[in-house]
Amino acid sequence: MAAGAMFAAAYAAAAQTNAAPAPAAAVSAAAAGEQWRARCIAERRSICGKIVRIFPNGLLVECGYTNLLRAPLTKSWLAPGSVTAVRAENLVETREPGALCAGTVLLTDPPRGKPHLYDYVIIAGYPTGEFTYTSVGTIQKTVRRFSANLDKAVKANLAAASSASRPPP
Repeated sequence: MAAGAMFAAAYAAAAQTNAAPAPAAAVSAAAAGEQWRARCIAERRSICGKIVRIFPNGLLVECGYTNLLRAPLTKSWLAPGSVTAVRAENLVETREPGALCAGTVLLTDPPRGKPHLYDYVIIAGYPTGEFTYTSVGTIQKTVRRFSANLDKAVKANLAAASSASRPPP
């Protein structure tokens, strides 16, 4: 009986030590990913606006159309350009998660659908940096860039952080 108990104890100990500890780099990468995820969620914005230009990598959206947040329109992320919408005057963007976005932004990674010029978008966006484009002639404008997909926003921020070799906040 004692030999059986000893075998069981030795087997249990061996089973507990089979898992190799995770490398420090993998743990720190996972921690950085979670930090970026938390930051993206904390800085997300409600993008309610008109598509003013379509780029291969996203939609340029003029935000501030708060009256798009009404019952029949909020069932989809995309509303046709024939919808009656007016841009809010004196809209101030707050720093709270999910606050209404003000100004012009680039929206990347939209859900399925075929957006057209001057259609409206109603969607949550997660910050992924900035985007510079040429508006007229040689005039360049820089706007904030948001992703409609949280996972892609985290990956974009991780890639930008690793290329700039800066730690997450």
